[in-house]
Amino acid sequence: MEGHAREVAIGLRRAATRARLRWKKREPVEKAADYIENNQQRLCYDQALAQGLPIATGVIEGAGRHLVKDRMDITGARWGLVRAEAVLKLRSLKVSGDLNAYWAFHFRREHDRNYPTAPIPGSVKEAALRVAMKSQPRSRSLHATC
Repeated sequence: MEGHAREVAIGLRRAATRARLRWKKREPVEKAADYIENNQQRLCYDQALAQGLPIATGVIEGAGRHLVKDRMDITGARWGLVRAEAVLKLRSLKVSGDLNAYWAFHFRREHDRNYPTAPIPGSVKEAALRVAMKSQPRSRSLHATC
């Protein structure tokens, strides 16, 4: 739409008027025009593409299948909401490559919460490093861990 979402909505309504559509046939056109007008800030596809961001729903659905369905649909697995959410959060950190940074942040926050005035001892730093190193991907398969 290249920043012309409002003009697109106006064009849809104008075309429906010129075609003399009755309300039953015009209603979906009005809904589409309303959606476009109400979501103009999210429809700047030209800007998203210029930044290298995906705009196709297929990419999003594929990521959802890869991140969620492949892990949650394991035969015989039973998930409660809280545990499933925790596993998916860790899995998304791993897939995005942010798991090591998360572990460092987590250990730092836990230390600060439990020992607000004490400096972080070397043993905690070493433990955080060990956990981070263990979380390094060993293979391309995501099923093996998170």
